[in-house]
Amino acid sequence: MFQDQRREKILQLLQENGSCRVQELKELFSVSEPTIRADLESLEKTGLITRQHGGAFINNLSSQAVSLNLPSRGKEEQKARIGRKAASYVGNGDNIILDSGTTVTEMIQHLGDRTNLTIVTNALNIALHLGMEPTNHVLVVGGEFKPPTLSLTGEKGLSLFENLYVEKLFLATGGFSLDAGLTYPSFSDIALKRAMIASAKTVYLLADSSKLERIQFASLGCVDKIKYLLTDDGIDPEYAKKLRAAGITVVIC
Repeated sequence: MFQDQRREKILQLLQENGSCRVQELKELFSVSEPTIRADLESLEKTGLITRQHGGAFINNLSSQAVSLNLPSRGKEEQKARIGRKAASYVGNGDNIILDSGTTVTEMIQHLGDRTNLTIVTNALNIALHLGMEPTNHVLVVGGEFKPPTLSLTGEKGLSLFENLYVEKLFLATGGFSLDAGLTYPSFSDIALKRAMIASAKTVYLLADSSKLERIQFASLGCVDKIKYLLTDDGIDPEYAKKLRAAGITVVIC
């Protein structure tokens, strides 16, 4: 892996998890400790991260957590359209899993008139928002807190999914390709995403077109588990045909 590629992936990892240790990064990228320290020093000069003893953390974490607002990562208009369309697949009384992330957060803005929902989520902002409706029943996944996505992750949350079966999962991703399937910046989410997918009858993938054929560090696969892809009109028509040939219903929002 080239230096610039490694630094980009380190930044993605920090944006996803909030912080990282030098030792973890050294093992993850199979490079020396001085190399990782040089990477972090370079990234700190951009103003996006701050180094600390033994690692680094992404900036502005505290303000995001207090406000319960997710940081903008672009494509806001497209994500808003995807979220609005995704909400139309939810009816009163549905049992659903809602993943964390900016696009799913857009979705919940359009669920205010739904009642009697049973919601399983790993996102604290989503739980607080939908939990305000007294007829909703909200179950929150346990685990390690990730401030940038206001979510919980890790294997400690897997027990909630034992013997759990819901009608619909609305899933986020860092990237998606027909070869690698679902990909994410960090390995920490892989087991939890897999458990979500295994617990749902129908999987709706919410991904703007910039994430298509984009491969991130950790691969989950599961192309065959996705029933619907909700994306925007930036998708290549030929690529949409390939997805449909693979059995995925492409919904352009």
